[in-house]
Amino acid sequence: MGILQGLKILDFSALLPGPMATMIFADLGADVIHVESSKRVDLTRIMPPYDEDHEAYIHQHLNRSKKSITLNLKSPEAIDIVKSLVQEYDVIIEGFRPGVMQRLGIGYEALKEINPKVIYCAITGYGQTGPYSNRPGHDNNYLSLAGLLDYSRHKDKKPVSMGVQLADIAGGTMHAAIGVLAAALHREKTGEGQFIDISMTDAVFSLNAMYGAAFIGGGRVPQPEQEILNGGSYYDFYKTKDGRFFSVGSLEPQFRKLLCEALDIPELIDNTFNDSYYTQIRFKEAVHDAFLSKTYEEWLEVFNEDFEGCVEPVLTFPEACEHPQLKARGMIVDIPKSDGTMQQQIASAFKFDGTEPEYKYVGAKLGEHNEEVLTALGYNDEQIASLREKGVLE
Repeated sequence: MGILQGLKILDFSALLPGPMATMIFADLGADVIHVESSKRVDLTRIMPPYDEDHEAYIHQHLNRSKKSITLNLKSPEAIDIVKSLVQEYDVIIEGFRPGVMQRLGIGYEALKEINPKVIYCAITGYGQTGPYSNRPGHDNNYLSLAGLLDYSRHKDKKPVSMGVQLADIAGGTMHAAIGVLAAALHREKTGEGQFIDISMTDAVFSLNAMYGAAFIGGGRVPQPEQEILNGGSYYDFYKTKDGRFFSVGSLEPQFRKLLCEALDIPELIDNTFNDSYYTQIRFKEAVHDAFLSKTYEEWLEVFNEDFEGCVEPVLTFPEACEHPQLKARGMIVDIPKSDGTMQQQIASAFKFDGTEPEYKYVGAKLGEHNEEVLTALGYNDEQIASLREKGVLE
């Protein structure tokens, strides 16, 4: 039994932020219906690579354990179906631009009339208000406007396009998930629903917790490769003799001492943050030169599982999949497919005492659960066939 059993969600979102949030909920036991369209295909459905049935692995991961129905939301009959579902599925997550759901007749105010307890979460790039509210954007745009990319780069170099979509996931997914759960707790106490306005730009702006706070409070403008944690100190990444990298996070004195001993630079053990900038740079250069003296494999012997100085290798993703820590934590799991075979996917990161995540099946085929969902609403075979002929079921 999932820890979120009883939470029923209609997911109108696509791409990454919303679907990943509802995947988290589904993993934890929530009942999720993904409302899709064959005319507006989710790009994650067509992003390679594909399995033998030409289903995208990315989509099968992000949409596991969810039911899929396909509705033409421009048809009155489809809107009636949504309104019927909202009487039971009382959490809505959507990622349209502001005003789209209202124009369709299924915005928050309309659904609130049907179910006053509805929790409605809208995830957008810039939020429901402000001059950019209807402006299109993507992850790198939100990070740019949030002010964190400028100091998250090397001096005189452009910002790096990250492999993980920080604004989408840390901004959209996680803030939406927290917002929905907070609203659900509020509803338990008061019986009231809630509208949740998640701006991915707002969310990543709030992630400027350290250097943003230093600027707003003390006027210090964060600079590229000048701060303690962005390359301005020896907290950084270092190349080995054969071109691999290690991360060094040995900030505290006891960890720095272990680092210096491991790198055979004991004369620099007393280096501190109170030393001059020149001394700091000298120490960083010494660390840099030391790492270049050995290969990746040789340094793995030095920084082995017994080393406690906060130094770790920069792994490839295949290496991370085989790392003993991640394997011990069960971070890759087998998910059932409709043909009875299993597909490996990244597991839920949540660990609860006595409650395991639920993995029912990989992401469903487009419209796979149309009949099941409509039958549960009371539609008979003839009515479902009529909806399909009219194009209500896309």
